[in-house]
Amino acid sequence: METAAADGCKCWFCGHDCQVLLARLGDDRFGAPGAYDISRCTRCGLEQTWPRPTERELKDLYEKFYNAGVEPGGAYQSRRERFLASGWYRLWLQWDGDLSFHLRRGRGRLLDLGCNEGRGLSRYAANGFTAEGLEINEKAAALARQRGFTVHTGTLAEFTPSAPYDVVVLSNVLEHAFDPVAMLVQVRRLLRPGGEVWISCPNGHSLWRRVFGRGWVNWHVPFHLWHFSPGTLRMVLDRAGFRLAEIHSFTPALWLAQSFCISRGSRAGRANRLMRSAPVVAGLTLAARLFVLPFFSRANRRLGGDCLVATARME
Repeated sequence: METAAADGCKCWFCGHDCQVLLARLGDDRFGAPGAYDISRCTRCGLEQTWPRPTERELKDLYEKFYNAGVEPGGAYQSRRERFLASGWYRLWLQWDGDLSFHLRRGRGRLLDLGCNEGRGLSRYAANGFTAEGLEINEKAAALARQRGFTVHTGTLAEFTPSAPYDVVVLSNVLEHAFDPVAMLVQVRRLLRPGGEVWISCPNGHSLWRRVFGRGWVNWHVPFHLWHFSPGTLRMVLDRAGFRLAEIHSFTPALWLAQSFCISRGSRAGRANRLMRSAPVVAGLTLAARLFVLPFFSRANRRLGGDCLVATARME
């Protein structure tokens, strides 16, 4: 990896100088414009995407590129919904890992922050929770409401619930936050005393990041603004007033398949065709789970898997 001074880049967390680890990465999923660096703070180690888009720019990018664009009633949507509602999906999560907390059972009020089109809300409700969503993307929120759920729109700072929540879910959300500490402080405001935040995010300490280099799926610039390690995630939680209760890592087979697709099929300024081929991704995902990942369980135990899964409680 490259290591050079990052012009004008200061660490958002501690204000120290940053160094460039990777230069001029582009959006290798959707083909959004722009070139970005991955920079690491020389003091606290937090990694960030640089330059960071403004909040207005990010909103425009999400609305133009990020929403899945799958309309209700389509063949792909129908197949996906049948799978997610089946027992096969639960078996897959038990085998592969559960980054969206779809296997956790409980009671009480749950808010899925960044619920997108609401796929997770159905699972949380089936597991005993009273589930609601908060989603800034109006198109995705409309799709989620069609499932019969309460989905709020607008910013987290503007949102005032009718009652506090027992759980707030941040499944692959915190790395997208313009200010992750501010997001977590707002999450505290929404929780009852003793409430929990469930976090999953890409792991900047992952073995697979080193294997794939620039082709690692979770750089995902410019949408991933932060690249957390176990240490920097704890650091951010501490500043927001949370106590980290549990953390582990694993590598979703789909993420490994997607890294392979990106390393083989990326074209500057274009959407990645391999990632949009359902047969290719499905075949690679199954091959990764059967023939690759069983040999790397030790990396997961050392917090070297692709995904960090953490539970934190209010102090």
